Amino acid sequence: MIEFRVDDMTCGHCAGVITKAVAAVDAKAKVAIDIPSHRVRIDGTTRQQAIQDAIREAGYTPVLVA
Repeated sequence: MIEFRVDDMTCGHCAGVITKAVAAVDAKAKVAIDIPSHRVRIDGTTRQQAIQDAIREAGYTPVLVA
């Protein structure tokens, strides 16, 4: 599982855009989003960097949670 903090994700629209960005690189990934805590959890098979890049390209700033 990969988890990011995305402070500039503020609403349902943002969550949808991020979910679509992740699906574009890993169609089978399970995405769990918690808007109030700005957390995005991804359970998939794609490399962390590819997912992070996809979220960034969608216009958001993902920070890996260690």
